[in-house]
Amino acid sequence: MYMPKLLDIITHPNDILRKRSKSMKKSEINTKEFQKFFCDMKLTMKKKDGVGLAAPQIGKNIRVIVVSTNEGEIAMINPKILKKSFKKEWGEEGCLSVPKTFGDVRRHKKIKFCFLNTEGMEKLIEAEGFFARVVQHEIDHLDGILFIDKAKSIKKIE
Repeated sequence: MYMPKLLDIITHPNDILRKRSKSMKKSEINTKEFQKFFCDMKLTMKKKDGVGLAAPQIGKNIRVIVVSTNEGEIAMINPKILKKSFKKEWGEEGCLSVPKTFGDVRRHKKIKFCFLNTEGMEKLIEAEGFFARVVQHEIDHLDGILFIDKAKSIKKIE
């Protein structure tokens, strides 16, 4: 039985957070190493009180995110937004890689996106509200974009 380990979160400024991440091949997903990596990411996100975590935040420039949902954590490999609502809304965001900082970001209210799950199966999800916001925030990480690049009314908390 594998015991997941807590990973270090990379914080801004760091070049890794600004790189575009590489897509993963299906053959890389079904390895023991990747399955362990997914468990480590889940544990790290939970222990650090995150609602989402992208691989670049723990030093890996691969297109993998973990998002907390009502049903538990989901790993999304090569997530891609297929459709975005015309309507957008403002909401406060923070980030484990930009500690003690919050700002208002305008995001699409609804999105439709696809990804591969940890078995390499393609999934299609329509998300709205907070869940859609988290997915957009994490996909931004995969493209080297931080929420502070889009935020207004940025405030630091000591």
